[in-house]
Amino acid sequence: MTPDLDRLRLPRIPSSANWGAGLALATATISGVAIYLNAFAVRQVPDPAVYTTLKNGVAALALLALVGIGARAEVRSLRGRQWAALVVLGLIGGSVPFLLFFTGLAQATAPGAAFIHKTMFVWVALLAVPLLGERLGWVQVAALGLLLAGQLVVAAPSGMAWSSGETLIAAGTLLWSLEVIVARRLLGSGVMSSSVAAAGRMGFGMIVLLGYLAFSGRLGGMADLGAAGWAWVIVTGLLLTGFVATWYAALRRAPASVVSSILVVGAVVTAALQAFGPGVVPQPAALGGYALLAAGVALVIVLHARRGTRSGVPAAGAAPVNAAG
Repeated sequence: MTPDLDRLRLPRIPSSANWGAGLALATATISGVAIYLNAFAVRQVPDPAVYTTLKNGVAALALLALVGIGARAEVRSLRGRQWAALVVLGLIGGSVPFLLFFTGLAQATAPGAAFIHKTMFVWVALLAVPLLGERLGWVQVAALGLLLAGQLVVAAPSGMAWSSGETLIAAGTLLWSLEVIVARRLLGSGVMSSSVAAAGRMGFGMIVLLGYLAFSGRLGGMADLGAAGWAWVIVTGLLLTGFVATWYAALRRAPASVVSSILVVGAVVTAALQAFGPGVVPQPAALGGYALLAAGVALVIVLHARRGTRSGVPAAGAAPVNAAG
């Protein structure tokens, strides 16, 4: 007997401030693992645009499948403005920034590229104050200062010369920052569930990326992948699925500045994997930088939990919602 998909429900995750921070930590962990594995994956798929398109395609299909299981009724109820918002997320989050970033990466210096991208939490915090009404007290600013200091130590842009490559990476980073603001407004207001928003982001982004490959005559590159290349695409694509799903679920529950700041600790996860894997142990100065990152994220989480308690946000375990939202 065929089940009624509209009646199926995904596991429920509490809608609370603590769970928002916890989901952001899960996102950071997935990001740290993904960055570590992507270093191996790009060797199997030489064209970064083809690799990004295929990886994002795996994530889009997986997220669309989750929506088909648990949110079909919500999709049917979407109106014109909501569909337009999903298209915007696909443009400023799921496609154009990827193209800008990887094009710029081929032209920019490695230290400069890494540092520019890792300042995203600063731009999100600055945008969240006027656009989302988020507040930054002096302790929150101190926490952001710790994170920025840690980034300067870990990814100091020594020898960085600004060029068109750095400009493209900066543009992509700003678009991703703006995406966080748009996603938080949609999700925080309950306009749509996080699963639908995530699927829209990756689905419409996939359409744009495929169009770019077709326009640039690189669609044929997808047929040149061997078994190893496809294996890496699937693994990293599934990691991207988990990243976007937990990231958007966190943005539904926690402020944009909090979520983007917690994501910074993913760099510590990557460094740990590099130390235990290839045996690349960070220099003492870098270890100090990672300690600053961890301290900054810990302070952000503590401040977020205290603010949630004072504002009367339900404790973890209360007000459960669908995992898709």
